[in-house]
Amino acid sequence: MATAHINAKSEDFASTVLMPGDPLRAKLIAEKYLENAVLVNNVRGVQGYTGTYKGKRVSVMASGMGMPSMGIYSYELFKFFGVNNIIRIGSAGALKDDIHVRDVVIGMGCSTDSNFAANYNLPGTLAPLCSYEAMSKCVECAKEMGVTYHVGNLLSSDIFYGDDETANERWAKMGIMAIEMEGAALYMNAARLGKNALVICTVSNHIITGEETTSEERQNSFGEMITLALETALKLD
Repeated sequence: MATAHINAKSEDFASTVLMPGDPLRAKLIAEKYLENAVLVNNVRGVQGYTGTYKGKRVSVMASGMGMPSMGIYSYELFKFFGVNNIIRIGSAGALKDDIHVRDVVIGMGCSTDSNFAANYNLPGTLAPLCSYEAMSKCVECAKEMGVTYHVGNLLSSDIFYGDDETANERWAKMGIMAIEMEGAALYMNAARLGKNALVICTVSNHIITGEETTSEERQNSFGEMITLALETALKLD
């Protein structure tokens, strides 16, 4: 079933989809990590591929930047294309002292400054959470791989260039590990539709200390994160 944003048949996607933000990263993952990858969507240049990883069918498709874009693509994949699990893979800026560049952060929850949850008309504040099954299996894989990882609360922010210079420090005081821009919308869509979602990010920079990765370091550490996501996908139905 084609939608306004995904021109594919329901069977074109695997049960588990990896979602980087960048369409070119989706293409790279398909070409480098998947076998027999086939392009199944290219509407607006948002590329989606399906292939196999260690014999298991897996898809990868870009989400674009920000919660509105993630909200559209993850909803359509869950609702119309039979996808059961979405693993967001991307970069994040660290806020905690014990988290360093090239570490992996796994989002148990995604706090947010977004108004995305307002569309559910809830009589309170929702705490967007990941799938425990996906998270626990990801942690198992991280231990097996020897990945330096941290599990906790992320901030999904609508704001990249913020005007409040104290905001990040205040989020850090509440235990927020790192900031990214898509996870909360993914977790809310998964909750609403009874699906599974997980956010795995590589720390590309430290917002408080100013520590940054080089382009080569970023490429190598992202490869570790991609492999972690794929190994997690092997354990999901």
